[in-house]
Amino acid sequence: MTAFYSIYRGYFRTALVVQFQYRIAMIIWLLGGIIEPVMYLVVWRTVAQQQGGAVGGYAVNDFVVYFIAIMLVEHGTFSWIMWEYDFRIRMGQFSSQLLKPIHPIHSDIADNIGYKFLTLTVMAPTAALLAWFFNASWQPDARTLAIFVPVLLLAFLMRFFWEWSLAMLAFWTTRVDAINQAYFIVVLFFAGRLAPLELFPQFLQRVADFLPFRWMLAFPVELLLGRLTPGELWLGIAAQLFWLVAGYLVMQVVYRAGIRRYAAFGA
Repeated sequence: MTAFYSIYRGYFRTALVVQFQYRIAMIIWLLGGIIEPVMYLVVWRTVAQQQGGAVGGYAVNDFVVYFIAIMLVEHGTFSWIMWEYDFRIRMGQFSSQLLKPIHPIHSDIADNIGYKFLTLTVMAPTAALLAWFFNASWQPDARTLAIFVPVLLLAFLMRFFWEWSLAMLAFWTTRVDAINQAYFIVVLFFAGRLAPLELFPQFLQRVADFLPFRWMLAFPVELLLGRLTPGELWLGIAAQLFWLVAGYLVMQVVYRAGIRRYAAFGA
């Protein structure tokens, strides 16, 4: 554990230096992470106001709090790694990572966390500003906040393992943009980014229950909003653990199969 602490500390420092070098790119990522949920917030808030103050059990204030929470949870769990491995493998950059005496996923996790800690200084005030502007009312209890922390951590790790596995498809094809786009469309619907899953038809809600995406985003947000019964909470945590282990195993299998066929090329 001491060795991993030193390794991650070094990775964090490197990640922060890199992020400061790419400030414009960081601002673009931040704007994208803010504009999308605000756009859906305005749309659903307007719909609720026109429908007499509520839609499908969500009042105007519920939509405001939901999409602000989605913005924060999405920030805490998302990764961009599937967009990078195509370039890394085509240009032969992955070879240097294979020479290190540590699994390459560790540097990617540290880079991801380093970016999020740095940009949280913007994201948190933005969330507070949105809550003030839209007059959001939200009063979580201490127990909910205490449970939310490990739930968010599980969501982050689960999502990272699955998206890192998706990134490994670059071992088989160097044109993965279409696959990535299809993945993000699925996440948009089944993770609750487009709308709360309770507004979807029952059939799609049941489909979402058996996919990993709900447990990455919608479940932590539903917990924050106090919309879960104790039974639903523990069932959700069990689902997170299942998909976490499944994602880890899939990641290991895909990675090992990928490096066996890897042939460095490029500059």
